[in-house]
Amino acid sequence: MPAGLSWPDAAALALLALALLVTLCRHLWALRWSLSRDRASALPLPKGSMGWPFFGETLHWLLQGSRFHSSRRERYGNVFKTHLLGRPVVRVTGAENIRKILLGEHTLVSTQWPQSTQIILGSHTLLGSVGDLHRQRRKILARVFSRAALESYLPRIQKVVSWELRGWCMEPGSIAVYSSAKTLTFRIAARILLGLRLEEKQFKDLAKTFEQLVENLFSLPLNIPFSGLRKGIKARDMIHEFMEKAIQEKLQRNNPEDHSDALDFIINSAKEHGKEFTMQELKESAIELIFAAFFTTASASTSLILLLLKHPSVIEKIRQELTSHELYQQCECCPVGPCPDTLTAQSRDSEKPLLRPTAKDAREDQSQPPGRTEEGSPQPLAPPEPTLLQSSPCADPQLQAPSRQSCRCPSDISLEKLSRLRYLDCVIKEVLRVLPPVSGGYRTALQTFELDGYQIPKGWSVMYSIRDTHETAAVYQSPPGSFDPDRFGAAQTEAAGRFHYIPFGGGARSCIGKELAQAILKLLAIELVSTARWELATPGYPAMQTVPIVHPVDDGLQLYFHPLQPGHGSEA
Repeated sequence: MPAGLSWPDAAALALLALALLVTLCRHLWALRWSLSRDRASALPLPKGSMGWPFFGETLHWLLQGSRFHSSRRERYGNVFKTHLLGRPVVRVTGAENIRKILLGEHTLVSTQWPQSTQIILGSHTLLGSVGDLHRQRRKILARVFSRAALESYLPRIQKVVSWELRGWCMEPGSIAVYSSAKTLTFRIAARILLGLRLEEKQFKDLAKTFEQLVENLFSLPLNIPFSGLRKGIKARDMIHEFMEKAIQEKLQRNNPEDHSDALDFIINSAKEHGKEFTMQELKESAIELIFAAFFTTASASTSLILLLLKHPSVIEKIRQELTSHELYQQCECCPVGPCPDTLTAQSRDSEKPLLRPTAKDAREDQSQPPGRTEEGSPQPLAPPEPTLLQSSPCADPQLQAPSRQSCRCPSDISLEKLSRLRYLDCVIKEVLRVLPPVSGGYRTALQTFELDGYQIPKGWSVMYSIRDTHETAAVYQSPPGSFDPDRFGAAQTEAAGRFHYIPFGGGARSCIGKELAQAILKLLAIELVSTARWELATPGYPAMQTVPIVHPVDDGLQLYFHPLQPGHGSEA
């Protein structure tokens, strides 16, 4: 301590020196990124802040959530710079700006996924492929979502949705909608896309393991004990082991009439394009199919149920449209038994048939993790003997509902019938506009390019915002903040513009399964308004979390579902 300085004076001097040092470091950090601009371009870098040395603005982003982006957009405009997760990032909003990014795939920008995601999902996925490989894989996967494929999925999806919803109606307590929606969409993915016929316990174990995989997709790339990456890898390996047995059984089948699920379409489409998928490629494709369909469709399903509850007049309009097309028939009986497309022959022949788990059981299963190893990963699945579905999912008379004369339920719906339901289509579009499941996407700049008068330097990350673009679009007659399905009426849609509405992205990486996702949401809406009414089980509506997937905070959307009684169709 210098002579003549008291301890308080010395402490104050030390704090002043520290403050000056921190300020100097922050200025040097900002200068470092200012000098990283491409000097071959005369354009300036976007406005914004790079935050603190090394940490950038990551802590602000994690704490503020969606408010982080909206506050900076208000301050800096539709294109601004920041520093997140160790990388310089340009955040982009607005139809014209996003148009340039999405149409610039493979030339201006390239897809960017965290290293942990690439490790867990594998190297043979559509998500991680680029250039010619991406184009080839997309052509192969296009068969999975062709019109013929969707027509084959539709009746089975309708049965699964109907069965799950009737279970919700029979539950005496409240339903945690997001958890229940995840159960529904995982059942659709496993049952229809992968063709797995699972006993209920196998289904639950597989769903838990897959959720463990997804929870650790975005983790630090450290493969050490107790790390998120290690847990994700273990969950992936367990699913791969399970899927390998199922795929081997599929490949040994000789009956071409059984080839009616997504994996069948992938195998056959690959052969038509002169490629034979390896077992590793098939396993990774199976996981990617579930990943693409699981959380995002569950999020959209939850948003659909929430927004319909808030707007009962929309429910009534959907019922009127269904009635006008002779598709609205209230379901009066339809007892709930085993799920029609999930039982194995073994379970059907057992003395005690499987009973549908109650919502309480589902919540307990989701709140209590599966058996753990010393590193917190789920125990291996019970030795699975998965069987693949035959072409007739409800061939067993024991699984068929009573005849139509005694059980008036909605008739089978085709894609052609769905296409006639114009107002329902507008409702689904509006749900995805107001609450898009994914708030945005990431790219890496392959070269320096111009955007809204600024340069985007080569190597920087570009984060485009779907949600902010929807919220700020000024092309509709009604305010962007309101829920108004009529904004997508034929007269108004033409003036809306292509990139003002992008829930499924756009360009070369637009969501390849968007038609399937919309069909699932339409079938869910039809079943909901035809068979049930629902109400809040809590004093108010929950807050919605928007990152990384839109969903109610703490699974807070708790609802009571009731069977719709004859003559009470107008009740919401």
